[in-house]
Amino acid sequence: MSSLNLILNGQQRSFAALAPESSLTSLVTELGLKVDRVAIERNGEIVPRSEWDVVFLQNGDRLEMVHFVGGGSL
Repeated sequence: MSSLNLILNGQQRSFAALAPESSLTSLVTELGLKVDRVAIERNGEIVPRSEWDVVFLQNGDRLEMVHFVGGGSL
């Protein structure tokens, strides 16, 4: 299996556990992130969470991920 090579938040990253055509959900799981606390932009387009299982990654895709963290007080 070949690894998946992406540009993630401006940095080249290689994921040996993922092959090209892996879903966005697979990537979020591989990164250990909570699905309900992440927003993803792929190649300049926001990807709704409802589509993560059917959006398949290709080598060279540019992703921006924002991981929301709770905390603080009002």
